[in-house]
Amino acid sequence: MIALYSINIRIMGKANTPLLGVTTAMAQLQKAFSLSPNVSSLLTGIVFSVIIIVLIYWFFGTEIGSAIRATGNNEHMVRALGVDTDTMKILGLMISNGLVALSGALVAQSQGYADVGMGTGTIVIGLASIIIGEVVRAKHASFGAYLVSVVLGSVIYRIIIAVVLQLGLKSTDLKLLTAIIVAASLAVPVLKSQMPQKHAVAVAAVKSGDDK
Repeated sequence: MIALYSINIRIMGKANTPLLGVTTAMAQLQKAFSLSPNVSSLLTGIVFSVIIIVLIYWFFGTEIGSAIRATGNNEHMVRALGVDTDTMKILGLMISNGLVALSGALVAQSQGYADVGMGTGTIVIGLASIIIGEVVRAKHASFGAYLVSVVLGSVIYRIIIAVVLQLGLKSTDLKLLTAIIVAASLAVPVLKSQMPQKHAVAVAAVKSGDDK
């Protein structure tokens, strides 16, 4: 991330690049259907999310995609089957970074400018979104549900931020709020996993008391 700061400066030429007068995807959609900027940005995000989910679902159902998923689940087992796990990791990083670049391009078009520091903290936000998605997702869900839950997690995260800001929280406190959301999201799965154990212990204690 530190190195990318210098790379972004090299590509952009300066720290802030306005997109005034530049034809963007949102501007074209806004002009074609007479939509407001917010609605056009929302529709663009929905369309790209659906397309990406469909493409990722298809790709990870192929032989190479399955090998990448298997590498993430059990690297040693996949290597024993003759798969080059190092290549699978590189492919996974290439896909993920390509999606990050696409997301950055859409955000820049939506905001109307590109700033060299606009990606700061995005990793934490992405982590929070994934964790929130895992909380709302069913325990034994399909791969497609995994993909949808990530998008839902990011939407829920943004809704939480918007609601808290509407309640009067200062924008300078967002990093603290993000840390609290991540900590709470991490705690929920742990508490959920402990509940059946506590319930079993309680039931066993009741049965033991009845026997006595």
